[in-house]
Amino acid sequence: MKKIAIIGSGFSGLSAAAYSAKQGNEVHVFEKNSSLGGRARKFVTDNGYVFDMGPSWYWMPDIIEDFFKDFGKKTSDYFELQPLNPQFEMVFSEGTMQIPHDYQEMKNLFEATEIGAGVKLDEFMNDAQYKYEVGMKEFVHKPCHSWFEFVSPKIAKSALKLDLLSNFHRFVRKYFKDPKLIMLMEFPVIFLGAAPKNIPALYSLMNYGGYKLGTWYPMGGFSKIIDAMADIAKTQGVKFHLNSGVESIKIDQNKAKAISVNGEEIQFDTVIASSDYHHTENKLIEEKYRNYTEEYWKKRTFAPSCLIYYLGFKEKIPHLKHHTLFFENDLDLHTTEIYDDKKWPTKPLFYVCCPSKTDQSVAPENCENVFLLMPVATGLDDSEETREKYFDEMVLRLEKHTGALDLKSKLDYKKSYCIKDFKEDYNAYEGNAYGLANTLSQTAVLKPSLKNKKVSNLFYTGQLTVPGPGVPPSIISGKIAAMEANK
Repeated sequence: MKKIAIIGSGFSGLSAAAYSAKQGNEVHVFEKNSSLGGRARKFVTDNGYVFDMGPSWYWMPDIIEDFFKDFGKKTSDYFELQPLNPQFEMVFSEGTMQIPHDYQEMKNLFEATEIGAGVKLDEFMNDAQYKYEVGMKEFVHKPCHSWFEFVSPKIAKSALKLDLLSNFHRFVRKYFKDPKLIMLMEFPVIFLGAAPKNIPALYSLMNYGGYKLGTWYPMGGFSKIIDAMADIAKTQGVKFHLNSGVESIKIDQNKAKAISVNGEEIQFDTVIASSDYHHTENKLIEEKYRNYTEEYWKKRTFAPSCLIYYLGFKEKIPHLKHHTLFFENDLDLHTTEIYDDKKWPTKPLFYVCCPSKTDQSVAPENCENVFLLMPVATGLDDSEETREKYFDEMVLRLEKHTGALDLKSKLDYKKSYCIKDFKEDYNAYEGNAYGLANTLSQTAVLKPSLKNKKVSNLFYTGQLTVPGPGVPPSIISGKIAAMEANK
């Protein structure tokens, strides 16, 4: 039995904790904030709004279910999953499109938009399903210490079919010509951290894991998943320590021996850092033990940060769905400004989530819980004035779409969250929100290593290492780290 310290209680930290304890270890989780969940924390306002601070898209339900299955449980033991219909709405400059939950209805919508696109959608999804089954069931479970891990008859046979070397931008255009359908198919990869032209076509598996398997909502909010995972971890014997920022990891003779927490030194046999990878290396350990230099991090391609507004409105907003994507502007322009120009967007795209359309428990009666999210480049100068400028623009576009008048006068609650907050709350490198981009040069073995190469019992997990950003990958990352740490 080992005594294991886990730094951070996001999805990867909770997953690593639960699996490590299941293997018979004594596990302690140290969280610098006052509640569990990392980016998936929630907060409750004095006037009765319950806000999920981070993830809001429940995709790949089978992968999330797998975590619970590993502990003899089901998601339904902890929360009720509600299918969303429509899954979401997209607002274009020339009209809107609602994506139905039913796949046949989705095919009909594609056919009505572009002749022949219904059959093409079947072809696209059959291909994407194959990638999902090989990619999400096999690829992502590798610790990625070496390319030899991928030498198996199945992976070798499927290498070409997985489209690792072709790009997503070209791949989508093999199937569809209509600009709205192209934008619809390209949207999921934005949060993988690069423009579609720089993302491998392998990631059409995202479209399958979302559109085909459906978009869901856990009643009570995303924090229900955090509560459930924490409950499983506690059942396995995990001890949680809140308001416990780790200040350093003590290393002696190439072994992590202890961590310093709030001025107290506590001894451990193994450390798993679910904290920001760059922060862990630059602030918690001495330079001679780091895997990567500052130069290395500067050359990485990061997924976006984002500007978020948490809003409470004291009346219902008509014609608004649970998820709405405002794509009236050019996707290529916005992604170029995020990844290449590194500047605040000139013609932004943004996303609106209104969970109170599905779940009235997250807002007072006859009120609306809304958050606005606009992807932005990491490392920008982030002022209140800039935030407000974009807030005004997003609210105007929301009013135009819904027909609601003077929404600002109906505000009951308002809080913004951006680059500075990601740095402060999560020690996020350059204020990143989603981790490292899944570009070809940052895939698998080319991602930051799960293991410290100089310290034998120090491991890393989360969105800056394998398999990458997103809720299901982070849960898998925690599992891989726990298995590696237990060897």
